[in-house]
Amino acid sequence: MNIFTIPVRNLRRKILRTALMLVIFTIGVLSMVAINNVSRVVGDSFEKKMNQFGANILVYPKADTLKISYGGFDLGSLAYDIKYLHESRVVSSINNIELKKNIGAVAPKLVLVKRLLGQSVVMVGVNWQEELKIKNYWGIKGKLPEKPDDILIGSGIAEYFKIDNNSVVEIESILYEVTGVLEETGSDDDSVIFMDIRHLQSISGMSDLVNFVEVSALCSGCPIEDIVEQISGKLPDTDIRALQNVVKQRMSAKGFVEKLAGTVSLVIMLTASCMIGLFMFTSVNERKKEIGVLRSMGYSRLNVFNIFCFEALLIGVIAGVLGYFSGFFVSFKVLEILKLGEDIVIHFRFTRFVTTFLLVTLISVAASVIPALKAARVDPSEALVML
Repeated sequence: MNIFTIPVRNLRRKILRTALMLVIFTIGVLSMVAINNVSRVVGDSFEKKMNQFGANILVYPKADTLKISYGGFDLGSLAYDIKYLHESRVVSSINNIELKKNIGAVAPKLVLVKRLLGQSVVMVGVNWQEELKIKNYWGIKGKLPEKPDDILIGSGIAEYFKIDNNSVVEIESILYEVTGVLEETGSDDDSVIFMDIRHLQSISGMSDLVNFVEVSALCSGCPIEDIVEQISGKLPDTDIRALQNVVKQRMSAKGFVEKLAGTVSLVIMLTASCMIGLFMFTSVNERKKEIGVLRSMGYSRLNVFNIFCFEALLIGVIAGVLGYFSGFFVSFKVLEILKLGEDIVIHFRFTRFVTTFLLVTLISVAASVIPALKAARVDPSEALVML
């Protein structure tokens, strides 16, 4: 007998209790692994979807302004010259920055005022493919435009002019078919008419010109300031505005998911460690006679302490391995139930396995320290009297 064989023998002797302890601790590890895997995937998916809800960077042409004041009273600044951006240059420059992998969509806009039924209306030319990446929250009664002379109108315009789907309207001597009406968004989109940007540029004699460009940047792993700085380097003659509050809201949303998962995992592991502690306390109380015999045979207090710690170590090792791999596979089932609507891939990371294994083992040993100290302090003479 030695300090390694004694714990193994004791665990085998109390097989039912050991099995119950292993099951409880394994379920704790399984839950922790599954929750962290699921939260990581859900957080990434959530951030991806959040990044698609609107732009977080706006690119404008630099405007010439005139500061107006009279008699010491400041009347503000007035833009006296409207400038445009060259669409091909701006889009190409943004898509070729160093952090281009973080660019989700680049949506140019041409905004012009036209006449509809004797009233001034705002026409917005868009690249439909890029626009829908940013405005994927749009609800449309009807369908998206498919031809250059198809238009999509906001709910406010539709209500004001009594226009419905499949209507044909005349805008400055050109007939357009209304293929769809936007559901109310509560934004400027409700009061404008959308059409293909190429067609609007063509009929207005403004080929390749746009008023501004909206950019949706995926900000995981890099500050939004880095993306803005790189775009500024490519386009020094533009004004670039980063919507910091939008970015912070998206990142805080993902951070909330991760913190929630971490908190739940901590509670689970604390509960499991308390169970191990109770298990070890019970074992110490039942084995006082055995401890007395071991001490009389020459085992030191440190030896007794090590025996109980090694017993907890064995439980942690077994539960760590079983819990991690079972939790890894349970993650796929949970994600399947959640139906995130996309292909989910969870890669096995050896470093994560090692980290989890070491953490679980450490928690197991730490939970046994107090009971092991109690065992080491048992007076051998008192224990032998009980024989």
